[in-house]
Amino acid sequence: MEENLLEELKNVPILCVEDEDGIRKVIVDTLKYYFDEVYEARDGNEAYELYLDYKPKIILTDIQMKNCDGVELVKRIRENDLNTAIIMLTAYSNEEYLMDLINLNINHFILKPLNLKKLNEALLKYLKKSLETITLHEDLILDLQKRELIYNKNETIILRKREKDFLHLLYNRKNGILTYNEIEEELWIDKEMTTHALKSFIKDLRHKLPINVIKNVPQEGYTLA
Repeated sequence: MEENLLEELKNVPILCVEDEDGIRKVIVDTLKYYFDEVYEARDGNEAYELYLDYKPKIILTDIQMKNCDGVELVKRIRENDLNTAIIMLTAYSNEEYLMDLINLNINHFILKPLNLKKLNEALLKYLKKSLETITLHEDLILDLQKRELIYNKNETIILRKREKDFLHLLYNRKNGILTYNEIEEELWIDKEMTTHALKSFIKDLRHKLPINVIKNVPQEGYTLA
């Protein structure tokens, strides 16, 4: 896995769910090589409580477990959450579960036993997907490939290229300010950006947004609200 992608994982919280203590310890120790924030649970009930408390961005879970299995755990999570990435550990004997899991929007399956190659493939898939979408607000997702906003998981808003690029820039500067100069250099490449043109552009974009995520910083630029 490329070094820059590895760095992307460091600040991503992950939850590992496995009922066999020895196997879970091996998996958790492996995950700590990639992630700074690793949580672990021995069944679906414990995992769901940790999910509610810590909101991991990735859940790596076995299917067959006592008390609450992986299928039940995923069903509970997917009732209100379609964004958390879920990776299932599965064995050939788990085939009867697969149709249920496919319908529950599982991001990746790993065939047991888990090894580094299989884990790398799953994490790369997660990273590539995460680079395609960004979260502007808990109810507002920007799909960079399709040039669409997804609001409240079911409403789609089509964007123009410049609108998509502006929101992407705003997200990339979420800890700072997207300045007027940066906007002109990135979005008005072939012509001068007038104050009127920028104000009209922002007004039209805000009108499209179901949630206003654009905050004006007087005489400097904009930031993500």
